[in-house]
Amino acid sequence: MHIETFKAHFQPVEDTRQSAKVTYPLFDVLFGTLCAVIAGAKGWFDIREYLLGQHEWFVEQGMFEGGVPADDTIARIISSIKPELFRECFLQWMQSVHQLTDGELVAIDGKTLRGSYSREDRNATIHMVSAYSSANKLVLGQLKTDSKSNEITAIPELLRMLDLRGALVSIDAIACQTKIAKTIVAQGGDYFLAVKGNQSKLSKAVQNAFSAQRTADLAGNKLETEIHHGRVESRRCSVLDATVLDGDFSRWAGLSTIAMVESYRTEKGKSVQLGYRYYISSKKMTAEQVAKAAREHWAIESMHWVLDVSMQEDACQIYKDNAAENLACLRHMSLNMLRAEPTKLSIAGKQRRCWMKTEHLEKVLIAGISSMAKN
Repeated sequence: MHIETFKAHFQPVEDTRQSAKVTYPLFDVLFGTLCAVIAGAKGWFDIREYLLGQHEWFVEQGMFEGGVPADDTIARIISSIKPELFRECFLQWMQSVHQLTDGELVAIDGKTLRGSYSREDRNATIHMVSAYSSANKLVLGQLKTDSKSNEITAIPELLRMLDLRGALVSIDAIACQTKIAKTIVAQGGDYFLAVKGNQSKLSKAVQNAFSAQRTADLAGNKLETEIHHGRVESRRCSVLDATVLDGDFSRWAGLSTIAMVESYRTEKGKSVQLGYRYYISSKKMTAEQVAKAAREHWAIESMHWVLDVSMQEDACQIYKDNAAENLACLRHMSLNMLRAEPTKLSIAGKQRRCWMKTEHLEKVLIAGISSMAKN
């Protein structure tokens, strides 16, 4: 199963314990915890229960030969891992197995771990910023920030960790900042940023540029229509060259395209809803490309939904030391590996199978670890 490949890839993760007092090797606990999270474990007790239930299989792999540690011991070991090293190993793994193609969309978004609030020292909940490849449904990297207000500071740091050559990077309006746009271009990518009131001059100029399009008749316009659970939504997209903007926006690195997505939503028993979303990009884009990018950005919300519903991330009340951040990284690794396994089951379905039988866990591990072995 190439377990040695996994061990080599995460070799930089340091064991901070005194070597004379080590009963359970760091790799055993780290790999065992990953397997348990893949199988649906939500906390330390679940992790230990999984290790106990599959102890014979782990012994066959040369692990936990001295028995399974207590859940408090597992918690202490995982919490002691330096998240910077763990995160770097994860980033290098993803960069080695995933090469961005020209124009591929990388969505950046933040997520609060709602259960990570410290009841003892009154610390705020942990907030993670993630980079997500929408086409391949892979988490490419993540970075912890102390609070939602610091997301603007964390995003450039995460972007500098990634190889963005050829990528189109999409971010919500909170990160529509000249510094972030400049960072994306410097990393070899193009930005696709939502524009709202936090950039009042830019927002007003973009809206004014599309005044004629907003009043235009729908006749002759190509509409994209979706029907979901009785809700009908139609969208049309308009694109203009950024040179039509009234004002000096030269601080926006390479600004080339402005876009408007107009949406009409109808639902039984409710009035028609009309909405407008505005975007700027450093890439020359067609209306079809803008519509595709705007739609693909929301794939990261789907990833967050899976983390909350299938992996119950928000319900996890683990917060001490580095535990919450390291577990978040393990959940991202698990999600990537579960999605790499080709069985046409939901994430929750794959987890249930892995919990019941190690042969299903092996399939997920082979899918994930084999990709590491290719590089």
